[in-house]
Amino acid sequence: MAISKKQGIAIGVGVVAVAAIVGGVFAAVNLSGGDAEAAAPAPTETNKASDEITWFHTDPIPEAVAALEDSGFTPIEAGKLTVAVGAFVPPLSYQPDGTTAATDVAGTEPNLGLLIAEGLGLEYNPQVVAWADWPLGIQSGKYDLITSNVTVTEERKELYDFASYREDLLGFYVRADSDIDSISESADISGLKIIVGSGTNQEQVLLRWNEELEAAGEAPAELQYYDDTAAATLALQSGRADANFGPNATSAWAARETGDTKLVGIVPGGWPDTAQIAAGTAKGNGLIDAVSIVINTLIEDGTYGELLPYWGLDSEAVTESLVNPAGLPKP
Repeated sequence: MAISKKQGIAIGVGVVAVAAIVGGVFAAVNLSGGDAEAAAPAPTETNKASDEITWFHTDPIPEAVAALEDSGFTPIEAGKLTVAVGAFVPPLSYQPDGTTAATDVAGTEPNLGLLIAEGLGLEYNPQVVAWADWPLGIQSGKYDLITSNVTVTEERKELYDFASYREDLLGFYVRADSDIDSISESADISGLKIIVGSGTNQEQVLLRWNEELEAAGEAPAELQYYDDTAAATLALQSGRADANFGPNATSAWAARETGDTKLVGIVPGGWPDTAQIAAGTAKGNGLIDAVSIVINTLIEDGTYGELLPYWGLDSEAVTESLVNPAGLPKP
């Protein structure tokens, strides 16, 4: 079995203010793969971003190591797992203030990449990658694996293999003192002013909900688009917008860190279909089964159950890692 080990690293997180401003707007463009429970808890002394960053570790997992050896997979660099990671905003992946090395990029995605490498008995070799560059990098063999909030789709499954590790969720967030306490269906957004990223999955959800409202003779929601994320935050806090709708992960972190917003509704990222976030490899290279074994072992031994709550993503946890689960349908 894997052993959960924690390592605290005292690093200032200068990007936290940006994350709080961002909420779900910037992240909607950069972190959702192109594409509820109670509100996130208040910051604690052990995981508030201004405190030291904890990294979770594991030992090599014999079953996964054996599966890797039997697969015929050959890492790009011998003895290393080269992992593509982003460096956007907490809690998914970001470059802590005062650091420049890829090994310092923190968050759920880099830490999971580290755990997978350790579970396979390989050295973690992270490479910071722009979102637009990972597909070709994985296909060309520049990277062995990506852990960067990638949503599984049927189209992507034609080129990549996936091992799921989180649910893809979208969240409605409102001001902490808002009278709005629940948004779960089209009727709940009638007449509201909602901030959303243009060209995103979440915009498509709202457009379809507005179609339902208009067909029923009800007032649709007014969608608001902001290129300037500070302006979007100001609009919400000043009351010019009623809610923000975007990737739950980044919005949950902002709510956790600032206390200025609260979660009032969760929607699957592929509404009405469910969607999974997964680690990805080149199709048929043999790596993915061993990766899934590592993730399932981390789930069973409790390491996974410590990692997600640490970053405030309890609501996105899965009970099992699946190889190539059903993905979002092709357009």
